[in-house]
Amino acid sequence: MRKIPLEERKALGALLEQRSQKEVMAQIPQFGEAETDNFVSPPQTVPEALGVLMFNMERGVHLAEIQEFLRDCPDIQPFDLILANELDDGCARSGNKNTARELAAAFGLNYAWGLEFIELVNDENEKGFHGNAVFSRWPIRRAGVIRLPEQYNWYFDRQKRIGGRLAVFAELDIGGRPLGAVSIHLENRTHGQGRRLQMEAILEAVERELPGMPLILGGDLNTNTFDGRDKEDIGDIAGSPELRRRCLEDVFQYEELLPMAAEAGYRIVPEEPCLTRRKPLPGGDFLPLRLDWILLKGVSSTGSRMVSTAREDLTYARPGSALAAFSGPELSDHNAIWALCRPD
Repeated sequence: MRKIPLEERKALGALLEQRSQKEVMAQIPQFGEAETDNFVSPPQTVPEALGVLMFNMERGVHLAEIQEFLRDCPDIQPFDLILANELDDGCARSGNKNTARELAAAFGLNYAWGLEFIELVNDENEKGFHGNAVFSRWPIRRAGVIRLPEQYNWYFDRQKRIGGRLAVFAELDIGGRPLGAVSIHLENRTHGQGRRLQMEAILEAVERELPGMPLILGGDLNTNTFDGRDKEDIGDIAGSPELRRRCLEDVFQYEELLPMAAEAGYRIVPEEPCLTRRKPLPGGDFLPLRLDWILLKGVSSTGSRMVSTAREDLTYARPGSALAAFSGPELSDHNAIWALCRPD
């Protein structure tokens, strides 16, 4: 995706002192594009079921280790489709790499990537782009982005960004049959009603862009059961075992988007409560959250699992590999979700 020179990025950011994100984003064509590349020919045979991985890769900062995780972790094999969040393009924190393109090239995957934010806080960013992606072993017939209703203005956050949440959609060709795939990232700095409004926009756009085909949607839906801007509420939940349970066991009662999606005909995976995000707390503790989901319509799941990215669980790392030498507490601040999916 074409870069924007640093001084132009700064000038566009300065406009947000007086104008809305929507007005400024309208001046940046990259926000309406999906970077797409079909690297490989389709597999010769069509499997009865597709391995689907949903993974928030935390900006691709640990890109070499993530590549080895994808290659070596037995619990995510096979994967035919990856719905990925938080992949940088031209950010200093991840080596100014196009992390989505590098992953696609390394594994022989086709991909579509959409721009969520332009980061403004680091002048060493070559582009400062940050977004979400769909990776597929199968051809991408077409792809695009779904911009979501704003629930938080990230320019006035300490991270200082142009942009807003989005979903990336792709129509895949699975042996001559269409399949819709959508990578979603909803807002954490809002309440359940705000996320429901964003999911409503996605479901409406999916009906328009991917009509009449089986659908696999997934992503970090940020279903934390609280408003991420409310520090007092977060503190109360962290200090109460009873309230903590709601973040894993009672999510459907607090996050309206999940029953709404079920009512619209989507199967929700995984069904059993599982921790997919470790939110750090003072003193070294963390709040276990259930944020990452796969939503299926016209598709059934014959098995799913949560796959830990905590360092102590990377026991399959090959001796001498980057993954074996990894010393951080976690490969990503999210665990991954894998499911075996079969079109109905």
